[in-house]
Amino acid sequence: MKALTYEKAHPLDAFAIELTDVDEPRLCDGDLLVEVRAIGINPGEAAIRRTRSAEPGGRVILGWEFAGVVAAVGPAAVGFAVGDRVMGTGDITRDGGWAERVAIDHRVVAGIPDRLAFTDAASLPIGVLTAWESLFRDQDTLPPGVGRVLVLGGAGGVGSLATQLLKAATPAFVISTASRPESRKWAAEMGADLVIDHRGDLAGQLRAAGIDHVDLVFSTSGTRDHLGALVEVLRPFGHLAAIDLAGPFDPGALIGKSLSLHSETVFSRITTGGDVAEQGRILARVADDVTAGRLRPIVTTTLEGLTAETMKTAHTLAESGRTIGKTVIHVPSK
Repeated sequence: MKALTYEKAHPLDAFAIELTDVDEPRLCDGDLLVEVRAIGINPGEAAIRRTRSAEPGGRVILGWEFAGVVAAVGPAAVGFAVGDRVMGTGDITRDGGWAERVAIDHRVVAGIPDRLAFTDAASLPIGVLTAWESLFRDQDTLPPGVGRVLVLGGAGGVGSLATQLLKAATPAFVISTASRPESRKWAAEMGADLVIDHRGDLAGQLRAAGIDHVDLVFSTSGTRDHLGALVEVLRPFGHLAAIDLAGPFDPGALIGKSLSLHSETVFSRITTGGDVAEQGRILARVADDVTAGRLRPIVTTTLEGLTAETMKTAHTLAESGRTIGKTVIHVPSK
């Protein structure tokens, strides 16, 4: 089959991803083989491209957000049949979905309704799971006493879905940050009750709106850069959830207010042996919410074809730091 692959880690200006012939995926007993019809693009994959090289003689296949059609079912995979339309993430320790077909644990996959386009479905899994696990942990509710939530980076893929989940599933007052007119407009369309500028004085903007504190901050980017401001706006015994804490991080600033810190990466259940099936259950609920109109897909840019050129365009957008919603690549069926 064809897949987008590379050998050595590289920066964007030396883009070396190529469309190559690779072996068909090998299914484990609990796997599905999925014909990929759409691929969601994530900034984290661009970061991996810059830092991860293949083993000697091998090639890297990235891509852990996709939608497609089940082509084969492993003997221990239950709940799915050939021909089912599905969306899912994957396993960061295995080859990803930048390919014509991908092998995936059936527990991190959910069916999608016929009315949901593959491109729309591919815009959901990573953002939904990241936001859900950051905000709700292993429950369907926010921590006790949380009434006001600040989403730092409200126009990005994760922030867009976090805002929607909060408004659909909780009574929280949601404040999003966005700095440009188009991103502020998008954040409001996602359901934010108030939009403020993360380049300005967060506490001052909140006070101007009659808000003296928030109970929870969900930071999707720039946590270190804004840490002092985030601590300032949080109430004592409040909560900070962040998804960008890879590398050294000094939590000392949180101590004075006895703030709790929750870090998040969407692959933890897979890599640590946790309840992997919970991710499939979350995605199934999200598919129901989209069908019922409680959530909406977040595609803003659709690129056509599994080619090196479309992937380079996608990575250029991802690394610009100015994307709104989600970039998706449509993979035509053969």
